[in-house]
Amino acid sequence: MKVKVTRNFQVTIPSEIREKLGIKEGDYVEVTLDESNGVIIIKPYIRKWTTIRLNRKVDQEDIDKAVEEALNDNSRY
Repeated sequence: MKVKVTRNFQVTIPSEIREKLGIKEGDYVEVTLDESNGVIIIKPYIRKWTTIRLNRKVDQEDIDKAVEEALNDNSRY
């Protein structure tokens, strides 16, 4: 299937392919290059979200503190 590259180097994923892969407006896709075969690979980017229940209300101060602690933990690596 041929698609045109626009002036801004954008391409449109044909509807048939979007539907088969379940790609919707606002979704992200992962783009990689297989240099050995000269092929661009586009696949849906599926982010797995983790949800935890705290069994208590959380305010902005709690969130800010958790983010700061996480950033400090990650800066050690």
